[in-house]
Amino acid sequence: MLKFNKMKSSKKTIAKKPAGKKADPVVHFEMPAEDRKRMSKFYSKAFGWQTQMLGEDMGNYVLATTTNEVDKKGRPKKTGIINGGFYNKSAAKPAQYPSVVIAVDSIKKSMNKVAKAGGKVIGEHMDIPGFGKYVSFYDTEGNRVSIIEPTMEIKGKGK
Repeated sequence: MLKFNKMKSSKKTIAKKPAGKKADPVVHFEMPAEDRKRMSKFYSKAFGWQTQMLGEDMGNYVLATTTNEVDKKGRPKKTGIINGGFYNKSAAKPAQYPSVVIAVDSIKKSMNKVAKAGGKVIGEHMDIPGFGKYVSFYDTEGNRVSIIEPTMEIKGKGK
C-alpha cells in the first residue's frame, strides 16, 4: 500500500483556461503490448475488461472496453470513463509507453497549437477508417500524447 506524507503548500497554482475557449477532453488511452493474447487475458482477469482483436488491416490493434455500461457504438455511458487500446510493440516506433488520446475539432489546427506551445508533432496525421484523423506528439516534458479529430459520426454523439 502506498503511503503519502502530508505536504504543506505555500500557494496553490492552477492554470486558468482562457476565457471563452473549450477544453479538449481525453477520450482514449493506449498502451504497447508484446503479446496480444496474453495482454487480453491479463486485463480481462484482473479488471474485467473486454477486448476486441482487430486484423492486420488495422495494425493488429486491440480495442479495450473498460466498462459494461456502453452505448450502441461501444462508448462508455458514464462521464469520466474512457476505453482504450493496445498496439504491437515495435523497435521502429518511438516512445512506446502508456499514453492518452485527446479529442480535437481540427487535427491541423491542433498540430499547429502543439508546435506553437513548445511540443513536437511526430510525423503527419493518418486516417483511421471509422474513427478519424490521428497523430502523436511529444509535450514539453517528453511525454508521448496523441490527438484525434473524430469522424462526424463520433463527434455528433458527444454533444
